[in-house]
Amino acid sequence: MEKLAQVKLREAGQTLLYRLSEAAVKIGDYVIVEADRGTDYGHIIADTNECVDAKTQDEPVRKIIRLASSDDLKQIDENKLKAKEDFAQCFKKIQEHKLDMKLVDCEYSFDRSKIIFFFTADGRVDFRELVKDLAKIFKARIELRQIGVRDEAKLLGGFGVCGRRLCCATFLKDFEPVMIKMAKEQGLPLNPPKISGTCGRLMCCLAYEYGAYMELSKGLPKEGDSISRGDGKAKVISVNKLKRSCLIEYEDGRQIRLDYSQNHSCCHQAKPHDEK
Repeated sequence: MEKLAQVKLREAGQTLLYRLSEAAVKIGDYVIVEADRGTDYGHIIADTNECVDAKTQDEPVRKIIRLASSDDLKQIDENKLKAKEDFAQCFKKIQEHKLDMKLVDCEYSFDRSKIIFFFTADGRVDFRELVKDLAKIFKARIELRQIGVRDEAKLLGGFGVCGRRLCCATFLKDFEPVMIKMAKEQGLPLNPPKISGTCGRLMCCLAYEYGAYMELSKGLPKEGDSISRGDGKAKVISVNKLKRSCLIEYEDGRQIRLDYSQNHSCCHQAKPHDEK
């Protein structure tokens, strides 16, 4: 058994498990790690106090070489500046080759042995000639990685309709499936612009409270249900899952609100009131 840490490679790379060296590290620390060829950098994103059996992991577990020094951090910043320059050159080459792809970002490995260009496209793109040209220009290993629109939003960052920084660009480690039924369960308007993020897909935050709404809806009737009570038949007009109550309307037009907050199996009848 040995201690492992979750490390997010570079700024937009994968999140992988690495073996801890003797040096103490904490969440947020930048570290230099082993890579396929040479070295790379990343930062610790998960609690490192738990011990994990490396033999149980699907992928070979590489080692954290050291904590990033001030010189290492300086090189990382220089790599980011150089990547911006290379982005412009790659963009120009894409136009020359007339490829139907949108360049999103560019990153260097720590030792500059590899350059990764991230792009989006509607379908498959034959970029073999582009890779040859880029390899001649930069004298490094070139990787072109196609990503989705959610990954693009994560890379570029920004602000959501809530006014906060995008979840995907701050704390989300992986993208979980988000379905339209999550919006339905929370009673949100099924208007695409109102429930979609900057990426154009359903907002990730729709999944945050879905489980709570599912739990609160247990024992509640559904909107449109017909129910029989001692004083007649009624139809469910609306349901408030957070308050665990529903509004019903009798055949004679009377409306009352039923309270399910105390008990799932029985209800408390509130004072009748008119709904106009």
